[in-house]
Amino acid sequence: MYRVAKASEFLAITGASIDDIKITKKAIVWPLQRCRVIDVTPVNYTFEVNAMSAEKLPFLLPAVFTIGPRVDDHESLVKYAKLLSDHKRDSHNVKELVQGIIEGETRVLAASMTMEEIFRGTKDFKKEVFEKVQLELNQFGLLIYNSNIKQLVDVKGHEYFSYLGQKTQMEAANQAKVDVSEAKMKGEIGAKERQGLTLQNAAKIDAETKIIATQREGEGKKQEIMVKSQVKIYENQREADVAEANSLLATKKAGWAQKAKMAEVEAEKAVAIREAELQKEVERKNALAKTEQLKAQQLSKATVDYEIKVQEANSVLYTKQKEAEAVLYEKQKAADAQRVAAEAQLYAIQQAADAELYAKRKEAEGMKALAEAQGVKIRTLLTSLGGNYNALRDYLMIEGGMFKDIAKINAEAIKGLQPKISIWSNGEAGDGSGAGNAAMKEIASVYRALPPLFQTVHEQTGVLPPAWMGSLPGSGAGLAITNQPEN
Repeated sequence: MYRVAKASEFLAITGASIDDIKITKKAIVWPLQRCRVIDVTPVNYTFEVNAMSAEKLPFLLPAVFTIGPRVDDHESLVKYAKLLSDHKRDSHNVKELVQGIIEGETRVLAASMTMEEIFRGTKDFKKEVFEKVQLELNQFGLLIYNSNIKQLVDVKGHEYFSYLGQKTQMEAANQAKVDVSEAKMKGEIGAKERQGLTLQNAAKIDAETKIIATQREGEGKKQEIMVKSQVKIYENQREADVAEANSLLATKKAGWAQKAKMAEVEAEKAVAIREAELQKEVERKNALAKTEQLKAQQLSKATVDYEIKVQEANSVLYTKQKEAEAVLYEKQKAADAQRVAAEAQLYAIQQAADAELYAKRKEAEGMKALAEAQGVKIRTLLTSLGGNYNALRDYLMIEGGMFKDIAKINAEAIKGLQPKISIWSNGEAGDGSGAGNAAMKEIASVYRALPPLFQTVHEQTGVLPPAWMGSLPGSGAGLAITNQPEN
């Protein structure tokens, strides 16, 4: 009999003319031979492995393994056919075999690692579990096509991961508060330091300005005293020169008198003539001496006045220059002080902006951590509710008080409403007039619709219809409309 296997199957033939076992996709099965079809489709095995870390902390390790025969290796297919082909792929025996291998290797590996190493090195832990389990499955001809180790779960009574998450959340929140307080403290201290430095620099500049002004004033007074002293010295020198000139004149007069007496003794006869000549000469000399004296006095006075005026002008000019220099120096110092104050203010603003940016960043990180914690909470609730999104939504709405708020909003929405309902009757009845009055009925129906409209407009705006159109009941003169409301 000719047998052909499906794409996911192999034929295992034993019997006559076959020493051990023959694995093939198609063959002729002869008498005295047996043929078994082997399904090599991988099967998913889901487990929750109870393990314990090196700190003796128990935990659950949910895992899903996709396992099937190794189809690319003839020897592995032979092992599988010999050892497991008599069992169904999802039978209890095969599942216990695979689960026993996985649990044994996982527990041995977990016992050699701390909880932190398992939690942080999930990828390496999965790789080592995969490799060790695969070594054990090789002897059965099986291959792990895929493995998925889920997040570690706390064992009831040992909520390690829950406490760890709460610890991380609280540490992040406390660190954010500390960072905000520290940034605020630095900003306030920096602002106070800059303000104090500005005041110190301003006081220092004012003191220096006053010292320089005092020094300039002292130098001006010193120069004034020096000029007065020089003027006085010059006046004394002039007086000494005048006294010397008078003394010389007196000496000359004495000599001239002596010569006159000698000439009188030598020549008595020429005394009168000589006396006249000498008298004339004396008068001339006296006039010249007086002239020279007056010239000397006027020149001395003019020179002194000139020197005094020059010194006074120089003093005034020097004073003006120094005053201008002092004003310029004060303005320069004031400009420097304003520049320093502006720089200090700019630095304070920059520091405040940096502190605010840092606080906002830390606040965003805190909000992010809170959002992540809320996400963990929602995932935990969803897992606890068995994946029922409707139940999770109802729980969150109850927890947030949404139903209470909705009821309160609805109550406030209808509070104080006083509906007024008016029922109008147009008084229509069968009159049996026939089809000839159809047009008049249409006009009459339009006319009957006007009273409710006018009544509503009057109630809301207080406006009445024109007198030629009709009047509402109780509105005054005019033709009343016959339709009446029934309240």
